[in-house]
Amino acid sequence: MAFAKLLERVGGTGRFQWIQASLVILPVLLMASHNTLQNFTAAVPPHRCRVPPGANLSGPDGPDAEAQLRAWVPWDDQGRPESCRRFRGPQWGLLANVSGDAGLATEPCADGWAYDRSTFPSTIVTEWDLVCGHRALRQLGQSLYMAGVLVGAVVLGNLADRLGRKKVLIWCYLQTAVSGTCSAFSPNLTTYCIFRFLTGMALAGVALNAMTLNLEWMPVQWRAVTGTLIGYTYSLGQFLLAGLAYAVRPWRWLQLLVSLPYFVFFLYSWFFIESARWHASVGRLDLTLKTLRKVARINGKREEGEKLSIEVLQTSLQKELAINKAKHSALDLVRVPHLRKIFFCLSLVWFATSFAYYGLVMDLQNFGVSIYLVQIIFGAVDLPAKLVGFLITNYVGRRIAQMVSLLLAGVSILANVFVPKALMTLRTVLAVLGKGCLAASFNCVFLYTGELYPTVIRQTGLGTGSTTARVGSIVSPLVSMAGELYPSMPSLIYGTVPLVAGVAAFFLPETLNVPLPDTLEEMENGSRKNRWRLRQQQEQLQAIPLKTPEQEKFGI
Repeated sequence: MAFAKLLERVGGTGRFQWIQASLVILPVLLMASHNTLQNFTAAVPPHRCRVPPGANLSGPDGPDAEAQLRAWVPWDDQGRPESCRRFRGPQWGLLANVSGDAGLATEPCADGWAYDRSTFPSTIVTEWDLVCGHRALRQLGQSLYMAGVLVGAVVLGNLADRLGRKKVLIWCYLQTAVSGTCSAFSPNLTTYCIFRFLTGMALAGVALNAMTLNLEWMPVQWRAVTGTLIGYTYSLGQFLLAGLAYAVRPWRWLQLLVSLPYFVFFLYSWFFIESARWHASVGRLDLTLKTLRKVARINGKREEGEKLSIEVLQTSLQKELAINKAKHSALDLVRVPHLRKIFFCLSLVWFATSFAYYGLVMDLQNFGVSIYLVQIIFGAVDLPAKLVGFLITNYVGRRIAQMVSLLLAGVSILANVFVPKALMTLRTVLAVLGKGCLAASFNCVFLYTGELYPTVIRQTGLGTGSTTARVGSIVSPLVSMAGELYPSMPSLIYGTVPLVAGVAAFFLPETLNVPLPDTLEEMENGSRKNRWRLRQQQEQLQAIPLKTPEQEKFGI
Protein backbone atom coordinates (compact mmCIF):
# COMPACT_ATOMS: atom_id res chain seq x y z
CA MET A 1 0.00 0.00 0.00
CA ALA A 2 3.09 2.26 -0.20
CA PHE A 3 1.92 3.95 -3.39
CA ALA A 4 -0.99 5.57 -1.54
CA LYS A 5 1.53 7.39 0.67
CA LEU A 6 3.52 8.54 -2.36
CA LEU A 7 0.31 9.88 -3.89
CA GLU A 8 -0.42 11.90 -0.77
CA ARG A 9 3.08 13.41 -0.89
CA VAL A 10 2.51 14.82 -4.38
CA GLY A 11 -0.82 16.44 -3.57
CA GLY A 12 -3.40 13.73 -2.91
CA THR A 13 -6.55 15.15 -4.51
CA GLY A 14 -5.19 18.30 -6.10
CA ARG A 15 -5.55 20.40 -9.21
CA PHE A 16 -4.18 17.71 -11.47
CA GLN A 17 -6.60 15.01 -10.27
CA TRP A 18 -9.69 17.11 -10.88
CA ILE A 19 -8.57 18.49 -14.25
CA GLN A 20 -7.64 15.09 -15.65
CA ALA A 21 -10.67 13.38 -14.08
CA SER A 22 -12.99 15.94 -15.73
CA LEU A 23 -11.37 15.50 -19.15
CA VAL A 24 -11.45 11.71 -18.86
CA ILE A 25 -15.10 11.69 -17.75
CA LEU A 26 -16.38 14.05 -20.47
CA PRO A 27 -16.37 11.45 -23.31
CA VAL A 28 -18.58 9.20 -21.14
CA LEU A 29 -21.35 11.75 -21.79
CA LEU A 30 -21.60 10.63 -25.42
CA MET A 31 -20.86 6.99 -24.67
CA ALA A 32 -24.39 6.76 -23.23
CA SER A 33 -25.71 8.12 -26.53
CA HIS A 34 -23.97 5.40 -28.53
CA ASN A 35 -25.17 2.61 -26.23
CA THR A 36 -28.87 3.34 -26.77
CA LEU A 37 -28.63 5.22 -30.06
CA GLN A 38 -30.62 2.60 -31.98
CA ASN A 39 -33.74 3.41 -29.98
CA PHE A 40 -33.88 6.37 -32.39
CA THR A 41 -31.75 5.48 -35.43
CA ALA A 42 -33.51 2.08 -35.70
CA ALA A 43 -36.99 3.21 -34.60
CA VAL A 44 -39.88 1.53 -36.42
CA PRO A 45 -42.44 4.09 -37.68
CA PRO A 46 -46.00 3.06 -38.64
CA HIS A 47 -45.91 1.43 -42.08
CA ARG A 48 -48.04 -0.38 -44.65
CA CYS A 49 -47.60 -2.13 -47.97
CA ARG A 50 -47.21 -0.10 -51.12
CA VAL A 51 -49.86 -0.73 -53.72
CA PRO A 52 -48.70 -2.29 -57.02
CA PRO A 53 -47.08 0.14 -59.49
CA GLY A 54 -49.67 1.72 -61.76
CA ALA A 55 -52.54 0.58 -59.57
CA ASN A 56 -55.74 2.61 -59.96
CA LEU A 57 -56.36 4.56 -56.78
CA SER A 58 -59.20 6.61 -58.21
CA GLY A 59 -61.76 3.78 -58.17
CA PRO A 60 -65.05 3.75 -60.05
CA ASP A 61 -66.45 6.81 -58.25
CA GLY A 62 -63.17 8.67 -57.69
CA PRO A 63 -62.90 8.92 -53.89
CA ASP A 64 -59.67 10.31 -52.39
CA ALA A 65 -56.49 8.24 -52.41
CA GLU A 66 -56.38 7.77 -48.63
CA ALA A 67 -59.82 6.22 -48.61
CA GLN A 68 -58.90 4.07 -51.60
CA LEU A 69 -56.18 2.38 -49.53
CA ARG A 70 -59.00 0.43 -47.89
CA ALA A 71 -59.42 -1.37 -51.18
CA TRP A 72 -55.78 -2.45 -51.26
CA VAL A 73 -54.68 -2.89 -47.63
CA PRO A 74 -56.51 -4.87 -44.89
CA TRP A 75 -57.35 -3.04 -41.65
CA ASP A 76 -56.45 -4.51 -38.25
CA ASP A 77 -58.65 -4.70 -35.12
CA GLN A 78 -57.60 -1.18 -34.07
CA GLY A 79 -58.66 0.39 -37.35
CA ARG A 80 -55.18 0.80 -38.80
CA PRO A 81 -53.69 -0.55 -42.04
CA GLU A 82 -51.97 -3.91 -41.72
CA SER A 83 -48.19 -3.59 -41.70
CA CYS A 84 -47.14 -6.65 -43.65
CA ARG A 85 -50.02 -7.79 -45.92
CA ARG A 86 -52.04 -6.40 -48.84
CA PHE A 87 -54.86 -7.71 -51.04
CA ARG A 88 -53.89 -9.48 -54.20
CA GLY A 89 -56.30 -7.28 -56.10
CA PRO A 90 -58.37 -4.17 -55.34
CA GLN A 91 -61.46 -4.81 -53.21
CA TRP A 92 -63.64 -1.85 -54.20
CA GLY A 93 -66.61 -3.28 -52.38
CA LEU A 94 -64.88 -2.63 -49.06
CA LEU A 95 -65.14 1.14 -49.57
CA ALA A 96 -68.82 0.92 -48.71
CA ASN A 97 -68.37 -1.75 -46.01
CA VAL A 98 -65.45 -1.21 -43.67
CA SER A 99 -65.84 -4.65 -42.10
CA GLY A 100 -65.91 -8.13 -43.42
CA ASP A 101 -62.55 -8.46 -45.19
CA ALA A 102 -61.84 -11.81 -43.53
CA GLY A 103 -61.18 -14.57 -46.00
CA LEU A 104 -60.07 -12.26 -48.82
CA ALA A 105 -56.82 -13.32 -50.50
CA THR A 106 -53.74 -11.38 -49.33
CA GLU A 107 -50.04 -11.42 -50.14
CA PRO A 108 -46.79 -10.05 -48.65
CA CYS A 109 -45.61 -6.54 -49.48
CA ALA A 110 -44.01 -7.33 -52.81
CA ASP A 111 -43.50 -3.66 -53.75
CA GLY A 112 -42.06 -2.38 -50.51
CA TRP A 113 -43.57 -0.25 -47.77
CA ALA A 114 -44.89 3.26 -47.25
CA TYR A 115 -43.84 4.81 -43.92
CA ASP A 116 -45.32 7.48 -41.69
CA ARG A 117 -42.39 9.90 -41.55
CA SER A 118 -44.00 12.51 -39.28
CA THR A 119 -41.94 11.46 -36.22
CA PHE A 120 -38.96 9.72 -37.81
CA PRO A 121 -38.11 11.17 -41.25
CA SER A 122 -35.49 8.46 -41.77
CA THR A 123 -34.10 5.52 -39.80
CA ILE A 124 -32.14 2.44 -40.82
CA VAL A 125 -35.53 0.69 -40.83
CA THR A 126 -37.06 3.00 -43.44
CA GLU A 127 -33.86 3.16 -45.50
CA TRP A 128 -33.30 -0.59 -45.76
CA ASP A 129 -36.89 -1.84 -45.15
CA LEU A 130 -36.10 -3.74 -41.95
CA VAL A 131 -39.72 -4.67 -41.23
CA CYS A 132 -41.99 -7.71 -41.48
CA GLY A 133 -39.93 -10.63 -42.79
CA HIS A 134 -36.73 -8.61 -42.33
CA ARG A 135 -37.51 -7.25 -38.85
CA ALA A 136 -34.90 -9.51 -37.20
CA LEU A 137 -32.20 -7.59 -39.10
CA ARG A 138 -33.19 -4.43 -37.25
CA GLN A 139 -31.55 -5.73 -34.07
CA LEU A 140 -28.47 -6.96 -35.91
CA GLY A 141 -26.71 -3.61 -35.67
CA GLN A 142 -27.32 -3.37 -31.91
CA SER A 143 -26.36 -7.00 -31.31
CA LEU A 144 -23.11 -6.56 -33.24
CA TYR A 145 -22.46 -3.32 -31.39
CA MET A 146 -22.72 -5.22 -28.10
CA ALA A 147 -20.59 -8.02 -29.53
CA GLY A 148 -17.99 -5.36 -30.29
CA VAL A 149 -18.16 -4.15 -26.70
CA LEU A 150 -17.59 -7.74 -25.58
CA VAL A 151 -14.53 -8.17 -27.81
CA GLY A 152 -13.22 -4.75 -26.80
CA ALA A 153 -13.54 -5.57 -23.11
CA VAL A 154 -11.45 -8.71 -23.56
CA VAL A 155 -8.81 -7.34 -25.93
CA LEU A 156 -8.45 -3.75 -24.73
CA GLY A 157 -8.63 -4.60 -21.03
CA ASN A 158 -5.66 -6.93 -21.40
CA LEU A 159 -3.77 -4.45 -23.63
CA ALA A 160 -4.21 -1.69 -21.05
CA ASP A 161 -2.49 -3.85 -18.42
CA ARG A 162 0.39 -4.41 -20.84
CA LEU A 163 0.70 -1.11 -22.74
CA GLY A 164 -0.76 1.37 -20.28
CA ARG A 165 -4.08 3.11 -19.75
CA LYS A 166 -3.27 6.29 -21.69
CA LYS A 167 -2.15 4.66 -24.95
CA VAL A 168 -5.21 2.44 -25.16
CA LEU A 169 -7.53 5.33 -24.28
CA ILE A 170 -6.06 7.53 -27.03
CA TRP A 171 -6.55 4.76 -29.59
CA CYS A 172 -10.13 4.13 -28.43
CA TYR A 173 -11.09 7.79 -28.90
CA LEU A 174 -9.75 7.74 -32.45
CA GLN A 175 -11.43 4.43 -33.31
CA THR A 176 -14.77 5.66 -31.94
CA ALA A 177 -14.55 8.87 -33.95
CA VAL A 178 -13.64 7.17 -37.23
CA SER A 179 -15.98 4.16 -37.00
CA GLY A 180 -18.89 6.25 -35.71
CA THR A 181 -18.48 8.73 -38.55
CA CYS A 182 -18.23 5.95 -41.12
CA SER A 183 -21.45 4.44 -39.73
CA ALA A 184 -23.23 7.65 -40.68
CA PHE A 185 -22.11 7.27 -44.31
CA SER A 186 -22.76 3.53 -44.63
CA PRO A 187 -24.26 2.64 -48.03
CA ASN A 188 -25.84 -0.62 -46.84
CA LEU A 189 -26.72 -2.60 -43.72
CA THR A 190 -23.62 -4.81 -43.86
CA THR A 191 -21.25 -1.86 -43.83
CA TYR A 192 -23.28 -0.20 -41.07
CA CYS A 193 -23.06 -3.30 -38.87
CA ILE A 194 -19.29 -3.59 -39.35
CA PHE A 195 -18.70 -0.02 -38.22
CA ARG A 196 -21.13 -0.37 -35.31
CA PHE A 197 -19.12 -3.40 -34.18
CA LEU A 198 -15.90 -1.36 -34.28
CA THR A 199 -17.57 1.50 -32.40
CA GLY A 200 -18.72 -0.83 -29.64
CA MET A 201 -15.25 -2.33 -29.38
CA ALA A 202 -13.65 1.10 -28.94
CA LEU A 203 -16.21 2.36 -26.42
CA ALA A 204 -15.55 -0.68 -24.23
CA GLY A 205 -11.97 0.55 -23.96
CA VAL A 206 -13.18 4.08 -23.20
CA ALA A 207 -15.38 2.86 -20.33
CA LEU A 208 -12.76 0.60 -18.77
CA ASN A 209 -9.83 3.00 -18.99
CA ALA A 210 -11.80 6.07 -17.92
CA MET A 211 -12.65 4.35 -14.66
CA THR A 212 -9.23 2.81 -14.06
CA LEU A 213 -7.13 5.87 -14.93
CA ASN A 214 -9.16 7.99 -12.53
CA LEU A 215 -9.20 5.35 -9.79
CA GLU A 216 -5.43 4.93 -9.86
CA TRP A 217 -4.83 8.65 -9.42
CA MET A 218 -7.36 9.14 -6.60
CA PRO A 219 -6.83 8.62 -2.84
CA VAL A 220 -8.98 6.05 -1.07
CA GLN A 221 -11.55 8.51 0.28
CA TRP A 222 -12.30 10.00 -3.16
CA ARG A 223 -12.73 6.81 -5.17
CA ALA A 224 -16.49 6.52 -4.57
CA VAL A 225 -16.96 10.18 -5.52
CA THR A 226 -15.09 9.62 -8.78
CA GLY A 227 -17.11 6.53 -9.62
CA THR A 228 -20.35 8.37 -8.89
CA LEU A 229 -19.33 11.31 -11.10
CA ILE A 230 -18.74 8.90 -13.98
CA GLY A 231 -22.15 7.34 -13.33
CA TYR A 232 -23.89 10.72 -13.29
CA THR A 233 -22.15 11.74 -16.47
CA TYR A 234 -23.53 8.63 -18.15
CA SER A 235 -27.03 9.51 -16.87
CA LEU A 236 -26.74 13.07 -18.21
CA GLY A 237 -25.78 11.49 -21.52
CA GLN A 238 -29.23 9.90 -21.65
CA PHE A 239 -30.84 13.34 -21.31
CA LEU A 240 -28.50 14.65 -23.98
CA LEU A 241 -29.48 11.83 -26.36
CA ALA A 242 -33.19 12.60 -25.93
CA GLY A 243 -32.56 16.25 -26.79
CA LEU A 244 -30.28 15.53 -29.73
CA ALA A 245 -32.63 12.89 -31.14
CA TYR A 246 -35.61 15.24 -30.83
CA ALA A 247 -33.77 18.11 -32.54
CA VAL A 248 -32.03 16.01 -35.23
CA ARG A 249 -34.44 13.41 -36.61
CA PRO A 250 -32.61 11.96 -39.70
CA TRP A 251 -30.59 9.00 -38.48
CA ARG A 252 -27.39 9.77 -40.43
CA TRP A 253 -27.12 13.27 -38.99
CA LEU A 254 -27.80 12.00 -35.47
CA GLN A 255 -25.15 9.29 -35.84
CA LEU A 256 -22.68 11.91 -37.04
CA LEU A 257 -23.55 14.31 -34.22
CA VAL A 258 -22.63 11.84 -31.46
CA SER A 259 -19.44 10.66 -33.21
CA LEU A 260 -17.58 13.79 -34.33
CA PRO A 261 -16.78 15.06 -30.77
CA TYR A 262 -14.52 12.04 -30.28
CA PHE A 263 -12.03 13.64 -32.65
CA VAL A 264 -11.74 16.46 -30.09
CA PHE A 265 -11.37 13.94 -27.26
CA PHE A 266 -8.63 12.21 -29.25
CA LEU A 267 -6.68 15.44 -29.64
CA TYR A 268 -6.70 16.50 -25.99
CA SER A 269 -6.11 12.96 -24.65
CA TRP A 270 -2.44 13.26 -25.66
CA PHE A 271 -2.06 15.59 -22.66
CA PHE A 272 -3.24 12.95 -20.16
CA ILE A 273 -0.67 11.71 -17.64
CA GLU A 274 -0.25 7.95 -17.51
CA SER A 275 -0.98 6.14 -14.25
CA ALA A 276 2.14 6.20 -12.07
CA ARG A 277 0.72 3.20 -10.26
CA TRP A 278 0.74 1.27 -13.55
CA HIS A 279 4.33 2.39 -14.32
CA ALA A 280 5.38 1.05 -10.93
CA SER A 281 3.49 -2.21 -11.44
CA VAL A 282 5.53 -2.97 -14.59
CA GLY A 283 8.83 -1.98 -12.94
CA ARG A 284 9.40 1.35 -14.78
CA LEU A 285 10.60 3.41 -11.81
CA ASP A 286 12.13 6.06 -14.06
CA LEU A 287 8.74 6.81 -15.59
CA THR A 288 7.07 6.52 -12.19
CA LEU A 289 9.42 9.18 -10.80
CA LYS A 290 8.97 11.45 -13.82
CA THR A 291 5.18 11.19 -13.62
CA LEU A 292 4.99 11.80 -9.87
CA ARG A 293 7.21 14.88 -10.13
CA LYS A 294 5.07 16.27 -12.94
CA VAL A 295 1.90 15.77 -10.91
CA ALA A 296 3.58 17.37 -7.86
CA ARG A 297 4.37 20.49 -9.91
CA ILE A 298 0.77 20.77 -11.15
CA ASN A 299 -0.54 20.33 -7.60
CA GLY A 300 1.82 22.99 -6.22
CA LYS A 301 3.99 20.41 -4.42
CA ARG A 302 7.20 20.93 -6.40
CA GLU A 303 9.46 20.61 -3.35
CA GLU A 304 7.89 17.30 -2.33
CA GLY A 305 8.28 16.05 -5.88
CA GLU A 306 11.96 16.98 -5.98
CA LYS A 307 12.57 15.01 -2.78
CA LEU A 308 11.52 11.83 -4.58
CA SER A 309 14.21 9.73 -6.24
CA ILE A 310 14.73 6.28 -7.69
CA GLU A 311 16.20 5.20 -4.36
CA VAL A 312 13.12 6.45 -2.46
CA LEU A 313 10.83 4.59 -4.85
CA GLN A 314 12.90 1.42 -4.59
CA THR A 315 12.70 1.59 -0.82
CA SER A 316 8.97 2.37 -0.76
CA LEU A 317 7.97 -0.14 -3.42
CA GLN A 318 10.58 -2.84 -2.98
CA LYS A 319 8.06 -5.52 -2.11
CA GLU A 320 5.84 -4.65 -5.08
CA LEU A 321 8.81 -4.56 -7.46
CA ALA A 322 10.01 -7.97 -6.31
CA ILE A 323 6.60 -9.54 -6.72
CA ASN A 324 5.62 -7.85 -9.99
CA LYS A 325 8.44 -9.48 -11.94
CA ALA A 326 6.03 -12.36 -12.52
CA LYS A 327 3.75 -12.13 -15.54
CA HIS A 328 0.01 -12.10 -14.99
CA SER A 329 -2.86 -13.07 -17.27
CA ALA A 330 -6.59 -13.68 -17.18
CA LEU A 331 -5.88 -17.25 -16.03
CA ASP A 332 -4.86 -15.83 -12.65
CA LEU A 333 -8.50 -14.89 -12.10
CA VAL A 334 -9.42 -18.57 -11.79
CA ARG A 335 -6.03 -19.94 -10.68
CA VAL A 336 -5.67 -17.97 -7.44
CA PRO A 337 -8.25 -19.23 -4.87
CA HIS A 338 -9.25 -15.85 -3.43
CA LEU A 339 -9.41 -14.27 -6.88
CA ARG A 340 -11.48 -17.17 -8.19
CA LYS A 341 -14.32 -16.52 -5.72
CA ILE A 342 -14.28 -12.80 -6.53
CA PHE A 343 -14.21 -13.53 -10.26
CA PHE A 344 -17.26 -15.81 -10.28
CA CYS A 345 -19.34 -13.58 -8.00
CA LEU A 346 -18.46 -10.42 -9.93
CA SER A 347 -19.14 -12.14 -13.27
CA LEU A 348 -22.66 -12.94 -12.14
CA VAL A 349 -23.18 -9.37 -10.91
CA TRP A 350 -21.95 -7.90 -14.22
CA PHE A 351 -24.06 -10.31 -16.30
CA ALA A 352 -27.26 -9.78 -14.32
CA THR A 353 -26.97 -5.97 -14.26
CA SER A 354 -26.41 -5.64 -18.01
CA PHE A 355 -28.88 -8.41 -18.90
CA ALA A 356 -31.81 -6.79 -17.08
CA TYR A 357 -30.74 -3.20 -17.85
CA TYR A 358 -30.72 -3.56 -21.62
CA GLY A 359 -33.85 -5.69 -21.49
CA LEU A 360 -35.59 -2.54 -20.23
CA VAL A 361 -33.87 0.36 -22.02
CA MET A 362 -33.81 -1.07 -25.56
CA ASP A 363 -37.59 -1.50 -25.73
CA LEU A 364 -38.79 2.10 -25.34
CA GLN A 365 -41.37 1.97 -28.14
CA ASN A 366 -43.48 -0.55 -26.21
CA PHE A 367 -44.35 1.85 -23.38
CA GLY A 368 -47.17 3.46 -25.35
CA VAL A 369 -45.95 7.08 -24.90
CA SER A 370 -43.49 9.34 -26.70
CA ILE A 371 -40.13 7.64 -27.07
CA TYR A 372 -38.42 10.94 -26.27
CA LEU A 373 -40.38 11.28 -23.02
CA VAL A 374 -39.55 7.72 -21.95
CA GLN A 375 -35.86 8.37 -22.67
CA ILE A 376 -35.98 11.43 -20.39
CA ILE A 377 -37.83 9.53 -17.64
CA PHE A 378 -35.33 6.68 -17.80
CA GLY A 379 -32.53 9.20 -17.53
CA ALA A 380 -34.22 11.15 -14.72
CA VAL A 381 -34.66 8.12 -12.48
CA ASP A 382 -30.89 7.64 -12.48
CA LEU A 383 -30.34 10.90 -10.59
CA PRO A 384 -31.96 9.95 -7.26
CA ALA A 385 -31.07 6.27 -7.69
CA LYS A 386 -27.37 6.98 -8.08
CA LEU A 387 -27.41 9.53 -5.27
CA VAL A 388 -28.86 6.96 -2.88
CA GLY A 389 -26.43 4.40 -4.25
CA PHE A 390 -23.53 6.79 -3.65
CA LEU A 391 -24.55 7.46 -0.05
CA ILE A 392 -24.82 3.76 0.68
CA THR A 393 -21.56 3.04 -1.16
CA ASN A 394 -19.59 5.78 0.56
CA TYR A 395 -20.94 5.50 4.10
CA VAL A 396 -22.27 1.95 4.51
CA GLY A 397 -20.24 -0.14 2.12
CA ARG A 398 -19.81 -1.32 -1.46
CA ARG A 399 -21.13 -4.81 -0.80
CA ILE A 400 -24.38 -3.57 0.78
CA ALA A 401 -24.93 -1.10 -2.09
CA GLN A 402 -24.38 -3.83 -4.67
CA MET A 403 -26.72 -6.27 -2.92
CA VAL A 404 -29.53 -3.78 -2.30
CA SER A 405 -29.54 -2.38 -5.85
CA LEU A 406 -29.74 -5.83 -7.45
CA LEU A 407 -32.33 -7.22 -5.03
CA LEU A 408 -34.61 -4.18 -5.42
CA ALA A 409 -34.25 -4.29 -9.20
CA GLY A 410 -35.22 -7.96 -9.25
CA VAL A 411 -38.27 -7.41 -7.04
CA SER A 412 -39.45 -4.42 -9.13
CA ILE A 413 -39.22 -6.33 -12.39
CA LEU A 414 -40.81 -9.49 -10.98
CA ALA A 415 -43.73 -7.45 -9.67
CA ASN A 416 -44.72 -6.73 -13.28
CA VAL A 417 -45.52 -10.42 -13.72
CA PHE A 418 -48.54 -9.91 -11.43
CA VAL A 419 -49.67 -6.51 -12.80
CA PRO A 420 -52.33 -6.66 -15.57
CA LYS A 421 -51.35 -5.16 -18.92
CA ALA A 422 -54.29 -2.78 -18.68
CA LEU A 423 -52.48 -0.98 -15.82
CA MET A 424 -49.80 0.38 -18.14
CA THR A 425 -48.92 3.30 -15.86
CA LEU A 426 -48.15 1.02 -12.92
CA ARG A 427 -46.14 -1.32 -15.15
CA THR A 428 -44.14 1.64 -16.43
CA VAL A 429 -43.48 2.91 -12.89
CA LEU A 430 -42.18 -0.51 -11.82
CA ALA A 431 -39.98 -0.75 -14.92
CA VAL A 432 -38.57 2.73 -14.26
CA LEU A 433 -37.86 1.80 -10.62
CA GLY A 434 -36.10 -1.36 -11.74
CA LYS A 435 -34.08 0.59 -14.28
CA GLY A 436 -32.98 3.09 -11.64
CA CYS A 437 -31.78 0.30 -9.35
CA LEU A 438 -29.89 -1.31 -12.21
CA ALA A 439 -28.25 2.02 -13.05
CA ALA A 440 -27.11 2.27 -9.41
CA SER A 441 -25.83 -1.30 -9.65
CA PHE A 442 -23.80 -0.42 -12.76
CA ASN A 443 -22.36 2.57 -10.95
CA CYS A 444 -21.32 0.43 -8.00
CA VAL A 445 -19.93 -2.56 -9.89
CA PHE A 446 -17.48 -0.44 -11.93
CA LEU A 447 -16.05 1.04 -8.72
CA TYR A 448 -16.26 -2.21 -6.76
CA THR A 449 -14.47 -4.24 -9.44
CA GLY A 450 -11.66 -1.71 -9.71
CA GLU A 451 -11.14 -1.86 -5.95
CA LEU A 452 -11.30 -5.65 -5.60
CA TYR A 453 -8.69 -6.50 -8.24
CA PRO A 454 -4.99 -5.58 -7.70
CA THR A 455 -3.17 -3.15 -10.00
CA VAL A 456 -1.24 -5.84 -11.87
CA ILE A 457 -4.44 -7.39 -13.16
CA ARG A 458 -7.03 -4.65 -12.60
CA GLN A 459 -7.75 -3.87 -16.25
CA THR A 460 -7.92 -7.57 -17.09
CA GLY A 461 -10.44 -8.04 -14.27
CA LEU A 462 -12.50 -5.06 -15.40
CA GLY A 463 -12.29 -6.38 -18.96
CA THR A 464 -13.61 -9.82 -18.04
CA GLY A 465 -16.37 -8.22 -15.98
CA SER A 466 -17.38 -6.04 -18.88
CA THR A 467 -17.23 -9.11 -21.13
CA THR A 468 -19.79 -10.97 -19.07
CA ALA A 469 -21.92 -7.82 -19.04
CA ARG A 470 -21.89 -7.76 -22.84
CA VAL A 471 -22.88 -11.41 -22.94
CA GLY A 472 -25.89 -10.35 -20.87
CA SER A 473 -26.75 -7.50 -23.25
CA ILE A 474 -26.48 -9.83 -26.27
CA VAL A 475 -28.66 -12.53 -24.68
CA SER A 476 -31.22 -9.99 -23.46
CA PRO A 477 -33.06 -9.47 -26.82
CA LEU A 478 -33.57 -13.23 -27.12
CA VAL A 479 -35.57 -13.17 -23.88
CA SER A 480 -37.70 -10.32 -25.23
CA MET A 481 -38.52 -12.46 -28.27
CA ALA A 482 -39.79 -15.20 -25.92
CA GLY A 483 -42.50 -12.77 -24.86
CA GLU A 484 -44.32 -13.40 -28.16
CA LEU A 485 -45.06 -16.94 -26.97
CA TYR A 486 -45.18 -16.43 -23.18
CA PRO A 487 -45.97 -12.78 -22.30
CA SER A 488 -44.85 -13.09 -18.66
CA MET A 489 -41.61 -14.91 -19.43
CA PRO A 490 -39.37 -11.83 -20.03
CA SER A 491 -40.31 -10.14 -16.73
CA LEU A 492 -39.88 -13.44 -14.87
CA ILE A 493 -36.37 -13.98 -16.24
CA TYR A 494 -35.29 -10.33 -16.08
CA GLY A 495 -36.32 -10.24 -12.42
CA THR A 496 -34.94 -13.58 -11.26
CA VAL A 497 -31.40 -13.11 -12.57
CA PRO A 498 -30.70 -9.89 -10.55
CA LEU A 499 -32.05 -11.59 -7.41
CA VAL A 500 -29.55 -14.44 -7.82
CA ALA A 501 -26.73 -11.94 -8.46
CA GLY A 502 -27.72 -9.97 -5.35
CA VAL A 503 -27.22 -13.10 -3.27
CA ALA A 504 -23.83 -13.70 -4.94
CA ALA A 505 -22.73 -10.16 -4.00
CA PHE A 506 -23.03 -11.14 -0.35
CA PHE A 507 -19.93 -13.32 -0.69
CA LEU A 508 -17.69 -10.47 -1.91
CA PRO A 509 -15.30 -8.74 0.53
CA GLU A 510 -15.91 -5.14 1.57
CA THR A 511 -13.55 -2.46 0.17
CA LEU A 512 -14.83 0.68 1.90
CA ASN A 513 -11.81 2.77 3.06
CA VAL A 514 -9.45 -0.07 2.09
CA PRO A 515 -6.36 1.01 0.04
CA LEU A 516 -6.11 -0.36 -3.50
CA PRO A 517 -4.08 -3.58 -3.60
CA ASP A 518 -1.17 -3.56 -6.04
CA THR A 519 -0.27 -7.27 -6.10
CA LEU A 520 -1.99 -10.63 -5.84
CA GLU A 521 -0.15 -11.41 -2.62
CA GLU A 522 -1.10 -8.05 -1.12
CA MET A 523 -4.75 -8.69 -1.89
CA GLU A 524 -4.58 -12.18 -0.38
CA ASN A 525 -2.87 -10.86 2.76
CA GLY A 526 -5.46 -8.11 3.07
CA SER A 527 -8.23 -10.69 2.96
CA ARG A 528 -6.53 -12.73 5.69
CA LYS A 529 -6.12 -9.63 7.85
CA ASN A 530 -9.81 -8.83 7.52
CA ARG A 531 -10.74 -12.37 8.55
CA TRP A 532 -8.27 -12.17 11.46
CA ARG A 533 -9.77 -8.89 12.64
CA LEU A 534 -13.29 -10.31 12.56
CA ARG A 535 -12.13 -13.38 14.48
CA GLN A 536 -10.41 -11.14 17.06
CA GLN A 537 -13.56 -9.08 17.55
CA GLN A 538 -15.67 -12.19 18.01
CA GLU A 539 -13.23 -13.62 20.54
CA GLN A 540 -13.21 -10.35 22.49
CA LEU A 541 -16.99 -10.30 22.62
CA GLN A 542 -17.09 -13.90 23.80
CA ALA A 543 -14.46 -13.17 26.46
CA ILE A 544 -16.58 -10.47 28.14
CA PRO A 545 -18.26 -12.13 31.18
CA LEU A 546 -21.98 -11.73 31.55
CA LYS A 547 -23.04 -9.73 34.63
CA THR A 548 -25.62 -11.00 37.08
CA PRO A 549 -28.51 -8.71 38.10
CA GLU A 550 -26.86 -8.22 41.52
CA GLN A 551 -23.60 -7.11 39.90
CA GLU A 552 -25.38 -4.64 37.66
CA LYS A 553 -27.33 -3.32 40.67
CA PHE A 554 -24.17 -2.51 42.62
CA GLY A 555 -22.21 -1.37 39.54
CA ILE A 556 -19.79 -4.28 39.69
